[in-house]
Amino acid sequence: MSPTRRQASLSKLGEFELIQSLPRQYSSPKFRPTIGIGDDAAVFPLSPTQHMIVSTDLLIEHIHFTRHTATFYDIGYKAAAANLSDIAAMGATPTALFVAIALPASLTKMDWQEFYRGLAVSCKPHNVQLLGGDTSASPSALFIAITITGQVEPGHILTRKGAKIGDLIYVSGTLGDAAAGLAYFKNSPPSKASPRTKPLQYLAQRHLQPTPRIALGQLLASQPFASAAMDLSDGLSGDIRHLCRQSHVGALIHSHHIPMSKPMQAYAKRVSTAPLDWSLHGGEDYELLFTVPPQWQPELEKLAKTRRMPITQIGVIQPQRFGIRIEHQDRTRHPLPQRSYEHFSTL
Repeated sequence: MSPTRRQASLSKLGEFELIQSLPRQYSSPKFRPTIGIGDDAAVFPLSPTQHMIVSTDLLIEHIHFTRHTATFYDIGYKAAAANLSDIAAMGATPTALFVAIALPASLTKMDWQEFYRGLAVSCKPHNVQLLGGDTSASPSALFIAITITGQVEPGHILTRKGAKIGDLIYVSGTLGDAAAGLAYFKNSPPSKASPRTKPLQYLAQRHLQPTPRIALGQLLASQPFASAAMDLSDGLSGDIRHLCRQSHVGALIHSHHIPMSKPMQAYAKRVSTAPLDWSLHGGEDYELLFTVPPQWQPELEKLAKTRRMPITQIGVIQPQRFGIRIEHQDRTRHPLPQRSYEHFSTL
């Protein structure tokens, strides 16, 4: 990084350039992880038959959540789900969770218990154990740092690096629901923040209690189905760039193939918002974004359908010089703008 860039404010650098600027001096010749900085999690060998996955995530009140729209149960649930999604993106099995939390003194014991109840409910389907952490006081806001571990067999690890020209681009689930749920809470006065119709309840739940795709990640890793994968936390328009950057490729996204739920589309119409904007740039869907060699498409889609795992092909990997473009139903193409969330850029 040039001297000028070193003196630049964080708002000018942005989150991802900041991460990429980490010096290589932190690596050690005595310990070389299988996967280090730049993926959804780090991977290092435990034994010839098992590798350990480690990921960490920081959640800060007023940036990642607000107590005006989320209960302590919701906050705990989402904190665990976001970390579980990182494990899903690696094709691994989650094993343990560590929680460091800083609490304002004004909170109650019930608040604290509800947070851990939400955390436990999110982890229970995946048999994840809470093994420790740290608790501290905070002057005002709530801070949560979670470290999650998992295990995976060597040769069955999903990364962001393997996408090849001609691979098919897939996503799981539907995109934009979490952004629509957040928009609902922002557009509603506090006294009416609790949704009363099923479509709005669906969007609120997708925002507050996302579903980590652990089983799908494991399916993708069980065979050479996925050449590359990551989770969709910041928004498709930004996350596809991370995958393409790591794989040294470009991408063509078909806008009319992006899966969008009926509740999201209906609410977008109600508030005069383009649903495609939410599905491209909204973020926090915690679905999986992955690429598949064409020869594996029939078998993967058959297995996914049998196991009721919703997946949709939305594009094709291109040469790096192609860049990242979006094609609409009328066949017009243009560069895909990046408007997904990035820390520091909005401060």
